[in-house]
Parts: sequence; structure tokens; C-alpha cells
Amino acid sequence: MKPLGILLSCFDFSPVAEDEFHAWYDTEHIPERERVPGFLQCRRWLDTGGRRISAATYDLQSIDVLRSPGYLAIGYENNSPWTRRVGWRCVSLLRIEGEFVAGQAAPHGAEDGALLICAANVEPGFEAELAEGFRNDASGVTAVAGVHDVRLFRAVTGTRTHVVLYRLRSPAVVESSDWIAAGEPWIERMLAHASEPLRFLCRRYAREHAKYVKEIA
Repeated sequence: MKPLGILLSCFDFSPVAEDEFHAWYDTEHIPERERVPGFLQCRRWLDTGGRRISAATYDLQSIDVLRSPGYLAIGYENNSPWTRRVGWRCVSLLRIEGEFVAGQAAPHGAEDGALLICAANVEPGFEAELAEGFRNDASGVTAVAGVHDVRLFRAVTGTRTHVVLYRLRSPAVVESSDWIAAGEPWIERMLAHASEPLRFLCRRYAREHAKYVKEIA
């Protein structure tokens, strides 16, 4: 059985109107993907610092879902006219089609009101050591109050080679002393053998009443 997959997209959506961006994502882009067999969970996130940065995580049965007829009919060059008008105008900051390497859920099962994304290009010779170190350190991270789970993915294709996703109860978790003692050292070890790091702390997106009404061409 193939490992679980992830599709991760992060955008700067400053070039487009905010209400249309959310309406496009909520009423077309996400529902399209939710209907594709093999898409398990689709969630949206927004930057906690007020920047117009959006992230979307799509949990997959395997990376092969992104080569399935259902996805190819709506993805890549077959994106809808609305996606071309809105999504393609946004600035892509991070996009990864990846396979699950290792991860652990927290025993306390915290709600995921936030997501910390840490991505980088990891040196090829360090990949095995990175995975082993992650497995050894994951239990310490998930023991931190407010951590829901931590997952390491290797990119099959993407703008970075690896990404770690931390689902958190709230953005405030990364300010706790326990997180600083357990979470930050792991990130520093990861980046010691990596380049072009990216880090986004996001809050869970909650849809509001859309002010934008999609025009029918």
C-alpha cells in the first residue's frame, strides 16, 4: 500500500480582491476537489500576522490521486475559467505534492485551530537522518499541550523537498515554554541541513458570508 499523500498550496492573494478569492475557494475550488475520489480532507488556513497569505491542505489516500482521471479533469491545465482568473493571478509561495514519511498524533487530541508549516530543501544525503530524527523527536513535540499532530512529508514534486505540518489548538501554542523547549530545537536541526526555508503560522479559516457573487459568463 502506498503512503498517504498531501497536496499543499500557499498563496499570496494580494493581486486579487479578497472577497472574490474566498468565494472562488469556498464555492468552486474546494468543492471540486472534495468530489474527487481519494481526497480525504480539504482545509483552508490564513496567515496569523495579517498578511494576505492563504494555505490549503488536501489529505490524499495516496499521491496517485493527483494522477487520477477525476483530478486530471479539473486540475493543472484543465483548471476552470474562474481558477485561471483568480487562482492563477495569485503569487505561489509554496506548492508540494508529497508522500507521508513519518508522524504522530497527540494523545490529548487537541482541536486544530492553527497550522504551522515548515518547509525547506533538504540535502539529499540528510533525508534518512532527517526522517529518523523526526521519528525520535515527534513524541516530545506531541506531548506539548495544544499540539494535535506532527507530520513529515517528502515532496514528489514541488517548490521544496520536505515539509512538516504541525496542527495546533491555536496559534498561541508556539509561544509556550514547552513548545520552545521541544518544538523549536527540532526545527533548528532540520534547517541545519536545508536551504530556502519557509515558515507560515496560520489560523483555521472560517467561511463568512460571501460579499462577492460569481458572475455567470
